[in-house]
Amino acid sequence: MLAKLKLEDRLIRELPLYLMLIPAVVLVAIYSYGSMAGVIIAFQKFIPAKGLFGPQQWVGFRNFDTLFSMPNIWPVIRNTVVIAMSKMIAGVIVPVVFALLLNEVRSLFAKRMFQTLVYLPHFLSWVILSGILINLLSPSEGIVNVFLSKLGIEPIFFLGNADVFPATMVISDVWKAFGFGSVIYLAALTGISPDLYEAAVIDGANRWRQTWHITLPGITSIVVLMTVLGFANILNGGFDQIYNMYSPVVYSTGDILDTFVFRLGIEQAQYSLSTAAGLFKSGVSLVFIVTSYYLADRFTGYKVF
Repeated sequence: MLAKLKLEDRLIRELPLYLMLIPAVVLVAIYSYGSMAGVIIAFQKFIPAKGLFGPQQWVGFRNFDTLFSMPNIWPVIRNTVVIAMSKMIAGVIVPVVFALLLNEVRSLFAKRMFQTLVYLPHFLSWVILSGILINLLSPSEGIVNVFLSKLGIEPIFFLGNADVFPATMVISDVWKAFGFGSVIYLAALTGISPDLYEAAVIDGANRWRQTWHITLPGITSIVVLMTVLGFANILNGGFDQIYNMYSPVVYSTGDILDTFVFRLGIEQAQYSLSTAAGLFKSGVSLVFIVTSYYLADRFTGYKVF
């Protein structure tokens, strides 16, 4: 009886919080779960004129057979995994290194200035940044190639060379996101007890030894957690970024599942095939999400619920 009363008191106390969640829950229900009804298109020979729930021809898994028999589907999957994995790895290493370096800055003004400068790109959309990068990386007039030419290096077609394009996407993505991502590691650094550093100084440890034996072990758990959770995005190569900067000449190394699905569904009107490709991606992503949260719980004790 006492436990029931405590539960009722808690519900009454937290009622305003639940009410605040209602708009978000409604939006998720409509746009995330309601739209899942369209998954049925992947198993039909879909004709838009008949409507989503009209008398469509049921074809079972034929769309998936057609999808995986397409000559470019496996290169697209490979590109997606390579680009996403590279972004995930670099997206952990660079923010950690930046947070460690920024933590050593003693001037509060300088620290805030650097933080502001590296945070700014995060708040700009890829539509804006892609326009900036296209101008900066232009092989003829871009400031990057102008600088390279001053050093005697031939101009590099960053966005038109299939061999260079994936690296360009990874580096530009890290440049945009590492400042904001470093906030997590800076917060973790503040949780390390200053007494440990004082004891290390007494023992004669220099700054490198303090970083290696105190700072890095102190943030290891959060680094492992962010790395593990990053596996959930293994098939998210970054549609906004790549779509705004790629071209047919770099499809061999730059085309990813999201852009492939967009072309199939929107540009070529192959709705059944594009839905099948999207469903495949969602299924694989679900497996990675479940696995990543299991590993996060296993190695760091992180739980969603």
